[in-house]
Amino acid sequence: MTPPVAPFEIPPIITYAVPGFVLLIIIEMIVVKLTKKGRYEYRDSAASLSMGFGNRVFGIAFGGLAVAAYFGVYEFRLFNLGWTWPVMAACFFAEDLAYYWFHRIAHERRFFWASHVVHHSSQHYNLTTALRQTWTGTLGLNFIFWLPLVYIGFPPLMVLMFSSISLVYQFWIHTELIDRMGPFEWVFNTPSHHRVHHATNAKYLDANYAGVLIIWDRMFGSFVPEDAKERPHYGIVSQLGTFNPFRVAFHEWLGIWRDVTHAKKLGHVFGYVFGPPGWSPDGSRKTSASIKAEWAKKQQETPPAAIAAE
Repeated sequence: MTPPVAPFEIPPIITYAVPGFVLLIIIEMIVVKLTKKGRYEYRDSAASLSMGFGNRVFGIAFGGLAVAAYFGVYEFRLFNLGWTWPVMAACFFAEDLAYYWFHRIAHERRFFWASHVVHHSSQHYNLTTALRQTWTGTLGLNFIFWLPLVYIGFPPLMVLMFSSISLVYQFWIHTELIDRMGPFEWVFNTPSHHRVHHATNAKYLDANYAGVLIIWDRMFGSFVPEDAKERPHYGIVSQLGTFNPFRVAFHEWLGIWRDVTHAKKLGHVFGYVFGPPGWSPDGSRKTSASIKAEWAKKQQETPPAAIAAE
């Protein structure tokens, strides 16, 4: 049985959004230049745009594998769900929850981090950072986190539609020009929430994995609010120090290969591939957990007056 046909034409959402992306980037550049609020480094922005272009190229080349997996799994679906408003509403929430768990695991397991680290590799935070996307997402099996949705019975095109909407939504939250947004950010992901997510500060590590809705972070204990007293510092724990898009795209995969080929035990191989980023057999490398633990210990040992003075 073929999937039910959508009752409306689904446009290429991301393609249609590109002119808006370009316009907003130009506007942000002008505002940053005039107000000195926010930061642009043009080599960094060029690298981000190169990554975005490469993402589209690799998407065209390999995206069909993910689509084929969607339709293949759909053949074994549990329910026949049509394009009704209640089903679409349920799919919106289900897709956003799937994104949350993909995003969280992409930070917690090195195999998926190898693709996702690309998005975090910029030390700047502006709208071009949103376009700094992976080239290896499909080959890195990122799509498997959405397969349960089509297995349940949501039509593949419906899932893909809401995935595209989520990606477009997440573009505008990559900015330092928008401050806190009041009650809106109780439910939705915002620039403030996402600045925390991109920060390397120990206080902010491993937080705010939201796509559209911040409710999942609040539910699963991964929400951290932005602190006006602690400005986020962006990038990754070990900064790349390069604007070369090929190094940006593949450096973590090469790191995994280097570690695996020098591993002395099978268990070490598993740890290097599926352990948290930074895992090592002797614990000599820093992981997010060890950095946060060290920071928490320091907070306990520091007198409150000293913390206030900082």
